[in-house]
Amino acid sequence: MEYTMDMFFRQMWVDERLKFEGPTEILRLNNLMVDKIWTPDTFFRNSKKSISHNMTTPNKLFRIMQNGTVLYTMRLTISAECPMQLEDFPMDGHACPLRFGSYAYTSSEIVFTWRKGLSASVDCPKESMSLLQYDLVGQALSSEIFKSNTGHYSVQVVHFLLQRKLGYYLIQTYIPLIMVVVLSQVSFWINKESVPARTVAGITTVLTMTTLSISARQSLPKVSYATAMDWFIAVCFGFVAFALVEFAAVNYFATLQAHRLKENNSKQERLEALAEEDEEDEEDTSQTDSFPREGLKRRNHSMCRSERSEDPSPVPVPIFLQQGSAFPQIPQLAGTSPIDKYARILFPMAFGLFNLVYWYIYLAKDTMEKPRQYDEQI
Repeated sequence: MEYTMDMFFRQMWVDERLKFEGPTEILRLNNLMVDKIWTPDTFFRNSKKSISHNMTTPNKLFRIMQNGTVLYTMRLTISAECPMQLEDFPMDGHACPLRFGSYAYTSSEIVFTWRKGLSASVDCPKESMSLLQYDLVGQALSSEIFKSNTGHYSVQVVHFLLQRKLGYYLIQTYIPLIMVVVLSQVSFWINKESVPARTVAGITTVLTMTTLSISARQSLPKVSYATAMDWFIAVCFGFVAFALVEFAAVNYFATLQAHRLKENNSKQERLEALAEEDEEDEEDTSQTDSFPREGLKRRNHSMCRSERSEDPSPVPVPIFLQQGSAFPQIPQLAGTSPIDKYARILFPMAFGLFNLVYWYIYLAKDTMEKPRQYDEQI
């Protein structure tokens, strides 16, 4: 029995030796053998949460080359922090770093290097290049020296260059904001006599703009500075608010004009009444002999005048002057206000110019952050 076991182990050693001395010159070992050798204490400096995959067995690869090189890999899932500057949101790009190195051994004891150089050491598969909110446009590799009170440590850094996708924000925020501004300018084509319609349209667009701005900020961190989307929302809100203010100005000047017309009409009526009284007095003094006949004429004339003042002749008035009209008794105020005529041209031109400048600046601008080095380069 002892002889048989000895032959078995000797044969197994010979088989392993044949594998080692084969064309590949690689000795493939189980992950349990990792505990038998020394491995570097690598850790990720900017990691927030890390997971080592152990299903169904620890996902580790351990190989020894004939020249003494040891290949040791393991599968990890790392959640790392990425400081972001969101001034250009949602047209922003970020360089998110991943820093790793030794925890206890200084640079005089362990030096980390990129095996295939700075251009080919990190390979990202195509399925990982497109994310839900970002596009992985590339990566930048570098080596750093981390200085602390316990010594200098060799650190490897890879910056993942992420460009945010704009499609979601175009559909959810930008296009609805543009449509609300356009709808607010439709009120310029409604006659100024339709006060309820224009008031409701203005207030509704203002409330809708407020709701959209609040929902757009919910998906963002609470930063203290204004982003590109904040500027767009602020300008759109200004256009909607000015559209409501424009109607208030139209209504104010129309009211002034209505008061002036009423005052002019009342003055003219008083002057006509005084002139008629003067004529009657002159006729009374010059023709005293024909009193009954002239008195009858004067009574008939005064009765006709009172009937004219009480029952004016009907004037064709549009329907919008009869229902919901601000000035139903003054047909001279019907029509389009000069302010509305200018607003129909100036507001769309100004909003179109703003969109042209806004999108040209942010789409032509290089919004990708530059990889930042916090320590000395090796």
